[in-house]
Amino acid sequence: MAAHQGSTRKVAAVLGVSQRTVQRWVTKKPGARHPPGPLHLRAIEEAVLGRWQPRIRARRRAQAEAEGFVFHTRARFGFVAPVGSSDDPRVRWITQYLPGEVARELFAARDAGAGEQQQLVILARALGHAYFRDGGLRAHGLGIAFTDVEFADFSIG
Repeated sequence: MAAHQGSTRKVAAVLGVSQRTVQRWVTKKPGARHPPGPLHLRAIEEAVLGRWQPRIRARRRAQAEAEGFVFHTRARFGFVAPVGSSDDPRVRWITQYLPGEVARELFAARDAGAGEQQQLVILARALGHAYFRDGGLRAHGLGIAFTDVEFADFSIG
C-alpha cells in the first residue's frame, strides 16, 4: 500500500484482484476486515519482493564495492608449493576482509556471465594477496591454490 500511496485501485491492479477485495483486506472497521487467503498472500509477497529486492541488492552491491566485504570460507587453500611447506594447500577456515575493488571485479565477472570457476580464480587471487602475501609485501611469484570449497559466505557492513 505504501508503494502505491495508499491507492487500493493500484494495489488491486498489481495483484489482479478487485479494488473491493483490497479494501476488505485493509479496512480498519471492526468485524469488516477479511485477511487475504494463502494464494493472495503469496501474490502479495511476490509483488513486494519484486519491487524491493532489486533496490536492496543494488544498495548492498554499492556498499560492498565502496567499503569491501568479509569473506568466510572453508576450503583447500595455500601456495602451490612442495608438500610439507608451511603454506602448502590444506583445508583451512578463513575469515578475511577483501577490499571494494575485489567486489567490483566479482560483480563485473558475474554480470559478464562468468562461471563459478572464473569467480573462484578472482577470489583465490584476492585471498592470496591479502592472506599470504600480506598486501603484496612478501611471497611474490608463488601461485595460489583455492579448491574444494565446502562453503563460502560474504558479509557486508
